[in-house]
Amino acid sequence: MCGVAGVLWRPGAWARREAEHTVKAMADTLIHRGPDSAGTWTDVEAGIALGHRRLAIVDLSAAGHQPLGSASGRFMLSYNGEIYNHRDLRDALQASDAAPDWRGASDTETLAAAFDAWGIDETLARATGMFAIAVWDRETRTLSLARDRFGEKPLYYGWQGSGREAAFLFGSELRALRRHPSFAGEIARSELPHFARHGYMRTGRSIYTGIAQVQPGEIVCVGSDAGIVERRFYWNAAAEAQAVRADAPFTGTEAEAIACLERRLERAVVRQMMADVPLGAFLSGGIDSSVVVALMQRNALRPVHTYAIGFHEGRYNEAERAKAVAAHLGTHHTELYVGPGELLDVVPNLTDMYDEPFADSSQIPTHIVSSLARQSVTVALSGDGGDELFGGYDRYRKGAHFFRAMALVPLGLRRGAAACVAAMPPRVLKTLLRPVRKAELGKEPNGQWAQRLAVYAASDGIDSFHRALSSHTQRAAALLPRAAPDPLGIGANGAGLTPAERMMQRDLVGYLPGYILTKVDRASMAVSLETRAPFLDPAVARFAFSLPEAMKIRGHSSKWLLRELCYRVLPRTLVDRPKMGFEVPTGVWLRGPLREWAGDLLSPDRVRRQGWFETREVQRMWDEHQSNAFDHGLGLWHILMFQAWLARWHD
Repeated sequence: MCGVAGVLWRPGAWARREAEHTVKAMADTLIHRGPDSAGTWTDVEAGIALGHRRLAIVDLSAAGHQPLGSASGRFMLSYNGEIYNHRDLRDALQASDAAPDWRGASDTETLAAAFDAWGIDETLARATGMFAIAVWDRETRTLSLARDRFGEKPLYYGWQGSGREAAFLFGSELRALRRHPSFAGEIARSELPHFARHGYMRTGRSIYTGIAQVQPGEIVCVGSDAGIVERRFYWNAAAEAQAVRADAPFTGTEAEAIACLERRLERAVVRQMMADVPLGAFLSGGIDSSVVVALMQRNALRPVHTYAIGFHEGRYNEAERAKAVAAHLGTHHTELYVGPGELLDVVPNLTDMYDEPFADSSQIPTHIVSSLARQSVTVALSGDGGDELFGGYDRYRKGAHFFRAMALVPLGLRRGAAACVAAMPPRVLKTLLRPVRKAELGKEPNGQWAQRLAVYAASDGIDSFHRALSSHTQRAAALLPRAAPDPLGIGANGAGLTPAERMMQRDLVGYLPGYILTKVDRASMAVSLETRAPFLDPAVARFAFSLPEAMKIRGHSSKWLLRELCYRVLPRTLVDRPKMGFEVPTGVWLRGPLREWAGDLLSPDRVRRQGWFETREVQRMWDEHQSNAFDHGLGLWHILMFQAWLARWHD
């Protein structure tokens, strides 16, 4: 795993020494992503400079040093990621007499040779892996930026400055772009509604005006004097899912489906075990990580190293489950129990790990387990992607049932009832609902529960319903009255899909890259740990797309097919346990050990002076949370992460 940075400028504007100094400074901000070596390459006449920080994983020799040029001299690339099938690509190049005299065994050299032989688009279509690539074509004087199919690796870009100072900046993280003298850093107010709702940036966007992200499966091409030349997709998850579901649906038996999944997933796991450094896996004890670890152990010569963290609070603790799975599989298991002190030690460092606003409190334990793993391995496999591909979240099962039921009632009646519920004070709702629902420990207050259901019921379609269902606060409009509404689009329609399938499709292109993969990438790369996700192998994903809903969600069971596969490698007693998730007690902390820290960031004077959020609404949420009238833990965490980010990078 590595860090990528670079600058494209108008020819003649910079001298070579200035360009090299600047791109090196940009790349050096990414030393956590690549602590092993650094490199730069410049072509002042063309106006291009590439920087790189290397974390050596495959071929630890100098033959894998970057930036690296192709044998023909046409292409120069700075690359972050792993191409898991790069040996197959080498074989194909050899078979067609297109292979160069290999200097080493790195996948970077394989990519460069493939670009020479097949061009960029065909190479990426053939490649299986996770990556963010910057490649300069010396023949056409065009820079191409590309990202892997699901967005495991980040890549930001954008023009900054004007006239002679104009420069096209790109890098693995925003901190690299900030080091360039032309970087403006103007915060995009238009991105705050989505962040306030969901806790992450929209796909393809960033917190800054004029700075975008290469989208999953996208290639962005730019020339030094012509702005963005072209944006195109070599692969799109939503479109691919819909096409496979329509044109090549799975029609085999259940037994055949289990066997097909096992073959594809095992092949992906074996490929992703490719490394010249120590390798292990995260093990939560849930279905996804347990299946991955079981297939790793089946194909390993010695016990696989597995890692888990535990909490002393039983409601949040999965360590015992992970320990039992590890014992059954025979892995070399390491666990760490952490208390509030260890968890809270991470909070001040979050805005350094996530250099744009990001708000998922499970980023804290994710960083801790990454730190634990990094003590003995450099690569860790995970179960990420299993929920989105195989129907693991409650919103797919319970949410779809609710959506179908509410669709039987006319929209006007639903919205009228929702308005009545919204107008009732929480104490009134609490009294009215007491005979129906007891708000036990760990459940949200009755008034909040009723208002949340009312928002769901007022939805006019599956997309708006999914947005409401996946929002961590329903008060984004009140918090940001001057901002434009958060758009719903995802780039592909949902014709022919069930409600659950449509929600999975939306999560694949939004929630997965923006939330799950961003969380894991930043938390792990902060300690120079590479993570890999076998479920996101293209063959596994295409198979998941082909399955009918009944093979994912059946009755009260989610991830039906994955569960059946898990029964082959684990006792049912270890499989059939409720899904817990990677949670921390955010709401409790904001009333306890984090209260002073949060109160300072949310003080009315501070919020009013900064002018991003509506002061009275923030104070209302804070007061309701402290009084236990509402549990605004998740919604407040979003605001707090923005406030903490603002203090770190802009105050």
